[in-house]
Amino acid sequence: MYVNHTAAVSGAERSLLALLAALSPEVEPLLASPRGRLSEAVERLGIATTPIVDTAGSLRLHPLHTPRALAEMSVAALQVRRAARGHRADLVHANSIRAGLELALARVAPVASIVHVRDCLPPGALTTATMRLIATATTVLANSHYTAATVRSAAPNAHVEVVHPAIDLAEFDPARIDRAQARAKLGVAGTRRALLGVVAQLSPWKGQDTAIEALKLLREQGVDAHLLLIGSAKFVASATRFDNEAYVAGLQQIVSAAGLEDRVSWLGERDDVLELVRALDVLLLPSHEEPFGRALLEAMALEVPVLATSVGGPPELVREGRDGYLVAPREPAAWAQAVRRIIEGPEQGRALGRAGRERIAEAFGAEQHAAATLAVYRSAIARRRRA
Repeated sequence: MYVNHTAAVSGAERSLLALLAALSPEVEPLLASPRGRLSEAVERLGIATTPIVDTAGSLRLHPLHTPRALAEMSVAALQVRRAARGHRADLVHANSIRAGLELALARVAPVASIVHVRDCLPPGALTTATMRLIATATTVLANSHYTAATVRSAAPNAHVEVVHPAIDLAEFDPARIDRAQARAKLGVAGTRRALLGVVAQLSPWKGQDTAIEALKLLREQGVDAHLLLIGSAKFVASATRFDNEAYVAGLQQIVSAAGLEDRVSWLGERDDVLELVRALDVLLLPSHEEPFGRALLEAMALEVPVLATSVGGPPELVREGRDGYLVAPREPAAWAQAVRRIIEGPEQGRALGRAGRERIAEAFGAEQHAAATLAVYRSAIARRRRA
């Protein structure tokens, strides 16, 4: 059984959908999640779902929001335990840290349990306590070795396995998308010499401010560039870690002050992300710290050159100078320089794109990911039975 704490579809949920689509027939999956976009997408795969309450807890203590979040998680935990028993689950896989907290509260033992960690939480006593609680699961599954190291630093006794995210190469096939047509749909933006894009939720740690500042420098240098911001401030509840709505307002002020209103497109949530990414000359991932970076997988599979933050998991995917470039976060000048390095050598950009798809095909395909995850499941079940 899979547990997801939210109905929203972001990177973790897209990874879950890719996994579910590639699972072996020997797995009989059930998703426990709030009703919404995720459960609807899972049902379209022919997989059963069961509802649980939505939770918006945060690792930021608050006299009002923290008790409310704990109450929501306690209700969700009861629903998870009831669903696991009803499904006669051999294993329960929590798809996030919050879902992992619900799973810990549910006490589903002797069923094997896995908590998928895709985030690197800020250091502190509450982070340590959270990690140690979810480390009571049979296995903690990390999306990168970088993420795994952060888990072990807070919970040294955790049994941690690493399985990198993956995507369906058939779905992310550049031959399926007419790039010229995709650019034409963007109007004036599609005619620019350098069409840049960030695909991410609008949140401070994702670094859209760095992308905008880099765009400003490029324009000052006479580069005919345009930036697509694809995504929205998904998590806006007052209990969340960042004030994402305030961050978006700040981004808009930066754009206005720099006179870039006609050079930045705020595209929000889109159903045509594949076409938008394929239209790009360069995809940017300027996060301050990135556990892995699923947007990189998608762009590389689509043969789009990538620039990624050098902090976190991206170095486990992007090989410097071979299928992309790694750039230090919060340094707009370095990002602008890296963009010019790609766009001023078109053949180099095309070579990076081809190498990127080859890299994904070699090590990050959905079938490989599903097989590796299933191996973790078998190991977790065996370890639980021996306990």
